[in-house]
Amino acid sequence: MQDFAEIIVIDDFSTDGTAEIAKKFNAKIFEVPWQGYAKQKQAGIDRAAQPWVLVLDSDERVTEALGKDIAAAVSGAEYRGYYIPRKNFFLGKWIRYGGWWPDYTLRLFRKDSAHMEQREVHEKIVVNGDTSRLKNPMEHFTYRTISDYVKKMDNYSTLAARELKGKGVSFKPWHLFLKPPATFLRMLLLQQGFRDGFYGLILAMLYSFYTFLKYLKLREMQKNT
Repeated sequence: MQDFAEIIVIDDFSTDGTAEIAKKFNAKIFEVPWQGYAKQKQAGIDRAAQPWVLVLDSDERVTEALGKDIAAAVSGAEYRGYYIPRKNFFLGKWIRYGGWWPDYTLRLFRKDSAHMEQREVHEKIVVNGDTSRLKNPMEHFTYRTISDYVKKMDNYSTLAARELKGKGVSFKPWHLFLKPPATFLRMLLLQQGFRDGFYGLILAMLYSFYTFLKYLKLREMQKNT
């Protein structure tokens, strides 16, 4: 774990030893009942005492090289926020194509210039001011097994369908016929997922099925309503 001025952990009453491990690094641990991805992260941002905040998920790692980039960015303070590239690890392999690299995500920002956009899923940080990009990536250890992906896909597709419904999107039958293959072709061909071989093919197929589930669940929600 990198040497930061403070480490804040938002813990939903976990039972896997997370809190005990975090205490070894002098982390400030706050037990917060689950409110959703965006609200949980905003809870951590609100509790930060430092002017700069770096948001990390539990499956992400800051390398030594990225730590130096962050230190330089904060000391210069030329921008209000920074996008960080992510290396994504999937089924034991670093993925380089299919939209998974460099996968820039805004994670480093001044607390007084940013907030977490309140979305059901795929939450993001909104910065009021100029932003830039850091060079070295964080490491993201995504799914160890297909079962891991399937479990999360069920949850994420429900949240994504709920978000579509909240935006007033109406289900149309063509969503099921066109959206999934469009996702597959985009990842495999346009974003060159085929260059990752077998893993690129599997990812394109899984994300295509995720898209299918998302719109099918949207139909179900609207029908039940």
